[in-house]
Amino acid sequence: TSVLLLFPSMSKDLSELMKEATKEVHEQAENTPFMSNFQKGQVSLQEFKLVTASLYFIYSALEEEIERNKDNPVFAPVYFPAELHRKAALEEDLEYFYGSNWRKEIPCPEATQKYVERLHYVGKNHPELLVAHAYTRYLGDLSGGQVLKKIAQKALQLPSTGKGLAFFTFDGVSNATKFKQLYRSRMNALEMDLATKKRVLEEAKKAFLLNIQVFEALQELVSKGQENGHLVQPKAELRARNVNKSYEHGPAPGKESERTNRRHTDMMPTTPLVRWILALSFLATTVAVGLFAM
Repeated sequence: TSVLLLFPSMSKDLSELMKEATKEVHEQAENTPFMSNFQKGQVSLQEFKLVTASLYFIYSALEEEIERNKDNPVFAPVYFPAELHRKAALEEDLEYFYGSNWRKEIPCPEATQKYVERLHYVGKNHPELLVAHAYTRYLGDLSGGQVLKKIAQKALQLPSTGKGLAFFTFDGVSNATKFKQLYRSRMNALEMDLATKKRVLEEAKKAFLLNIQVFEALQELVSKGQENGHLVQPKAELRARNVNKSYEHGPAPGKESERTNRRHTDMMPTTPLVRWILALSFLATTVAVGLFAM
């Protein structure tokens, strides 16, 4: 269906058009049965770690392309690195969960790599579409972050200091509501013709679908990795062929990571079916709670 038919008034603000264009796929995430499990605080450490790892690859690619285009007028107005960028926060979380050798341990499923490749393609070839990915991720995480942070902290018995939850903490944003208003106004001021607006809206839907594919891949990883009631990460199957060298995998987990895993063993659900369902509950909630609040 033509975007012009769906939205007769393409003179609407881009942020409103984007919200309307992605409403259906938002509702698909909102209606998943997995969401209620996370809201009840049913999430295991291992699934949380896998989610954090995938987010690291995604945000690393997104922020690399944002830096590439920070002076480009098609993106510069919505360049807010101090307020929004998540790569450093995710590095902090991964070191907490995996130990100092985390770069050599974290998996990058094929679906995550597909998302990464799309971000690089857009940043290098169609930077005007980058705003769709930035808006979808950052405003979603900013909106739902505080709720999810509290749930995860309680469910995983994480320290009250916020260790392991840096991703959800936006120190550069003192008032989320006001900041989102500022971001939307800057985004709405981007100069775009009708054809470009249509492409941005389609890219926003594509961004959401890429997220869903990551969820499905992580579900498959968890279900395949079950062995004698324990979650096993089949690392050999997860090597990303074209990932940046900084993401390359190396030796087996170090002692620090092993200590972290032992420390949280008693939190792990023992039923395989329950565990991959819990993983999907976190993933679906991250997107649905965040994006619907945008």
